[in-house]
Amino acid sequence: MSQKTTKHSQSEEPSSLYFLDNDIPKRIRLKKNWEYGYDEKYDVVIISKDGTLGDIYNISGLRIGLPDVPKKVHSNSKKQKDQYWQPFDVPKAISRVKSIFQWKKTDNNFKSQWVSYIEEEFDRREYGFWFMNNGVPTYITGSYYMYLQWTKIDVGHPEYRESNRIFYLFWEACKADPRCYGMVYLKNRRSGFSFMASSELVNIGTLVKDSDLGIMSKTGQDAKKMFTGKVVPISVNYPFFFKPVQDGMDKPKTEISYRVPASRITKKNMDTFGDEDVEGLNTTIDWKSTDDNSYDGQKLKLLVEDESGKILKPQNILNHWRVAKTCLKVGRRVIGKCMMGSTCNSANKGGENFKKLYQNSNVEQRDKNGQTKTGLYSLFIPMEWNYEGFIDRYGFPVFYTPEKPVLGVDGLMIEQGVIDHWNNEVEGLRSDPDSLNEHYRQFPRTESHAFRDEAKNSLYNLTKIYQQIDYNDSMMSSQLVTRGNFNWANGEEFTEVYFSPDIRGNFLVSWIPKRELQNRVEKINGSYRPLNNHIGSFGCDSYDIKGVVGGGGSKGALSGLTKYHMEDAPTNHYFLQYIARPSTPEIFYKEVLKAMWFYGMAGLFENNKPRMLYYLKNNGCRHFSINRPDSRKLSPTEKELGGIPSSGESKLAQSEALEIYIEKYVGIDMEGRYREAGSMGDVYFNRMLEDWAKFDIDNREKFDITVASSLAAMANMASFYKSAKTKNKISVNFAKYDNKGGRSKIIQ
Repeated sequence: MSQKTTKHSQSEEPSSLYFLDNDIPKRIRLKKNWEYGYDEKYDVVIISKDGTLGDIYNISGLRIGLPDVPKKVHSNSKKQKDQYWQPFDVPKAISRVKSIFQWKKTDNNFKSQWVSYIEEEFDRREYGFWFMNNGVPTYITGSYYMYLQWTKIDVGHPEYRESNRIFYLFWEACKADPRCYGMVYLKNRRSGFSFMASSELVNIGTLVKDSDLGIMSKTGQDAKKMFTGKVVPISVNYPFFFKPVQDGMDKPKTEISYRVPASRITKKNMDTFGDEDVEGLNTTIDWKSTDDNSYDGQKLKLLVEDESGKILKPQNILNHWRVAKTCLKVGRRVIGKCMMGSTCNSANKGGENFKKLYQNSNVEQRDKNGQTKTGLYSLFIPMEWNYEGFIDRYGFPVFYTPEKPVLGVDGLMIEQGVIDHWNNEVEGLRSDPDSLNEHYRQFPRTESHAFRDEAKNSLYNLTKIYQQIDYNDSMMSSQLVTRGNFNWANGEEFTEVYFSPDIRGNFLVSWIPKRELQNRVEKINGSYRPLNNHIGSFGCDSYDIKGVVGGGGSKGALSGLTKYHMEDAPTNHYFLQYIARPSTPEIFYKEVLKAMWFYGMAGLFENNKPRMLYYLKNNGCRHFSINRPDSRKLSPTEKELGGIPSSGESKLAQSEALEIYIEKYVGIDMEGRYREAGSMGDVYFNRMLEDWAKFDIDNREKFDITVASSLAAMANMASFYKSAKTKNKISVNFAKYDNKGGRSKIIQ
């Protein structure tokens, strides 16, 4: 039944898949003969193979140069509304030819009649294809053309989708970029990835010589199913002029082996095509059981990793990728690519490792070699672009319920918008948080949705935490936080600190104090004192040692939080997040001091790692270390250095302080108990929020930013502890939350 169009909030607006980044003047784009690959001068990956450069798309932070629009663009109609992708009919005469040997036996008149058709198909496979789509010249890569035109899936020809066009443009850029090992695609369920990846296996497998191509999935059985149920049928149904003859069975169970080359039929060789006495392609496509060492020691041209976010222990996608990556390179040269795609399981079911892999594949965070930490490039396409039943015949989603039904690509009428439909499903699952989180993971609109964990019983109110995360995702991050570093003016320590925005910086800040509140530090009798302690406090989870056996180790974390005050500044607001492990602890100490100096606020530190505290004392900054607020009786060391223990009742008190803060200031205050009714909180650091959601008080070492933020919350409650009646022991009323109802409930 058709529904009325409704007004939508900003959080419901669909995300864009790309934006135009045409900063290269057109005169330069037209004059230069562009080469396929990465152009360092203009920082753009050229996927054009005809020497032209047209629009530059920015997809997931990667600048991708498309070919220029040709003079002639295919159109299946003169009417704009009737212009859309339609697969071409295969001539019956061609479809009757099953092999290159049968082609050889046909007469010359037949060959002359069809050789131009075959050459054109090779050109489309190589250079891509332009067609008119609702009045717009639209480019698809050769790989996408092979998927749409020549790949048989379970429903026949695949649907044309704009989301898949963008996927293939990004994939082509991954192939073209010599710095890149491939892509990791964070997808929604039923997005078509398995078929697209299978299509690319056959497409590349029938082109290259002396190469191995492989498949791995969440289990060996899944990899086998993908091979026998998708890859083999696609290969079998390829036209004879693209498909080499196989060695062995037509429908193998473990390996496709191509032994005859996929030579191109041309007018010059049409009489002798198939006579070549050569060794053949010597190319294979196979699958492996799921193991960290799968394909170890092999050289791979293409590795398809399906459902990598669902790999269960004892296997680990991070360990597997470290091995698999070596199969795609010789020395420093990348010789193969990986196409990885998956929805994401909950954290303890493979999701946490996949999340790390995905986040370490951000194209905007590269090392000095120009590569991401993994070598892969990450891509996320929101579910509203790829949800079955809501795609119109031009391949675009119907986001909101239309006034009149819209004809879908599947031939059915679309009467409801995909976002409206998704919101209705979400509302229906509000009373079952585990089912709701599973729905978010399967059909995510944001990356945070995709990485949601199971609800279970949490120390903190997950409903409020996820409300805040969803709100943050709906806003432009540049409007909420700024990344950068703190530096001493003129490099002179203990003078003035300034903040410099830097996309490679370790600090995220959501508030910069006005000039008169910056660097409010005074020096009395050789000791420095911060003067903004009435505005807020820092919490710090420090570390003492340079490294641990085998590398790694927990990171240092710093969190800044304001409290209620009368200055011109936000109240009860987390304004700074720092999570890093510099090469030496001393660098970390200096980073922390610069931030505290700039804001003029002291911090609460755990005193079981005293080197940070000694650093402050030895540099005349003892007053930057807050004494433990939960006790009036300080030990001699606590009097000397400040700080608070990280165990026992102090540990519980820290977590209780954060619990109180979350209840008051995170997510939506529905009843208006602490804020205006219906107002949203202003905690803008999603990594910190996600850390809160997963926090395990008995395993605090893994939650650096939660420890730091709880210390900041406790520091701001100093007056609460001072006003409390003296007791032999601190009474801690620390709750746990049951998230199985419509709202989180405290477990008594």
